Amino acid sequence: MKKIPILLTVLILLAPMPTMAQKGKNGKDSQKVTVVDDESCGCELVFIDGIQTTEKDGLFGFKREDGTVICEPTYQFVDKFHGDYCLVFLDYHHCGLIDREGHIVVPVIYEEVNYPSDSMIRVRSGELYGYYDITGRLRIQPHYRAASGFNEGVAAVGIDIDSDYVAYGFIDHNDHIVIEPQYEYAFPFEEGYAIAKKYDRFAMIDHSGKERIPYKYIELTPMHDGTFLAVDALTENAALFDKNFKQLTPFIYEKALNYTDGFYIVQREGKTTFLNLKGEECCGWYDEVSGFYDGYSWVRLGDKYGIINRKGKIILPIEYDNSGNRSMEYLYSEGLFMVEKAGKFGFVDTRGQIVIPLIYQSAQHCTEGLIPVQRDGMWGFINKKGEEAIPFVFQLASFFEWGRAEVVYNGEVYKINPDGDCVKNCKTFPKGLGKR
Repeated sequence: MKKIPILLTVLILLAPMPTMAQKGKNGKDSQKVTVVDDESCGCELVFIDGIQTTEKDGLFGFKREDGTVICEPTYQFVDKFHGDYCLVFLDYHHCGLIDREGHIVVPVIYEEVNYPSDSMIRVRSGELYGYYDITGRLRIQPHYRAASGFNEGVAAVGIDIDSDYVAYGFIDHNDHIVIEPQYEYAFPFEEGYAIAKKYDRFAMIDHSGKERIPYKYIELTPMHDGTFLAVDALTENAALFDKNFKQLTPFIYEKALNYTDGFYIVQREGKTTFLNLKGEECCGWYDEVSGFYDGYSWVRLGDKYGIINRKGKIILPIEYDNSGNRSMEYLYSEGLFMVEKAGKFGFVDTRGQIVIPLIYQSAQHCTEGLIPVQRDGMWGFINKKGEEAIPFVFQLASFFEWGRAEVVYNGEVYKINPDGDCVKNCKTFPKGLGKR
């Protein structure tokens, strides 16, 4: 029997400015996005959380919506801002970190820089790792052969014991060793415990370094909501344990595929099911499942697909196709499931009721209340009631994002708003084309 792969588990002439908060998976606002059309260059300026990337002579910088320059275009590559910080690159080998004021937090001299974790920033200089804090102070000089990010106040680091051997231990923010280097490998702490390796076996340790589960397993997952999976060396099967290290299931699962939304996805005898945090099998057995997204998962039996909820109730009968092998995030959006049968597409609500008949040649998912669909070879947009919102006059159409969608008409690419008006590359866009 093969070893089980457990997955351990980004203003010049202004048109109207659509501003919206992008929703995260939990429905909370995650980003404020403003799109401004600059007709002097025929381009879009996309401000994410009030900051936009600028470009000059192949170099990049940032400015605010009011035109204030945060930093001049001096970087060869830039990431987008992640909260208060952004990675910037002078070239392929030198990067650093700036804040929302354009101040350099980490000098642009390192081969590798990570975003802050537990108020610390891991950097790599040559082959050695060290850490800055979020004030821009170098707290730990790069002198570790290997290092994780900080979590729960500590980081796992690899320390040279001699010229041939690196052992892993844990340090605090002040570079004090809090767990002596003694492990073949160690992972960051999660929910009070870390996975450590000795003698080619894995154990779970606490913050004092005490073994809470012995070195006897060939694989462990990190803690997920007070539970973890362990793989037995003899059978190479997995079992579920709780945070008190009580075994909740027998060693019977041949594969542990993922952890999602309070459930482990496990396989047994070639079939797949969900395992809840009590160790109970639930939701039925299938050939494949997607994992839960906003409380729903697609499931497959043979070549047919359906949808279940977290209680295992079949919301959508297992009789539909998925020719594009679409993910759950693509199939389900804004309370509607996109369904396909015999080459036709439609939409079903969360009660399993068909609200938009399966009459379209193709479709994309619903965003911002509108759905791109294809009928008689042409693309248009319908609303969530199935009513035509923008006529079927396009050769191609994308879903709406930030208040605009990309469409192709007579081989030319344009962008339109939810009213069907052109907002980009509009000189050759026929007047009234997108109007009903």
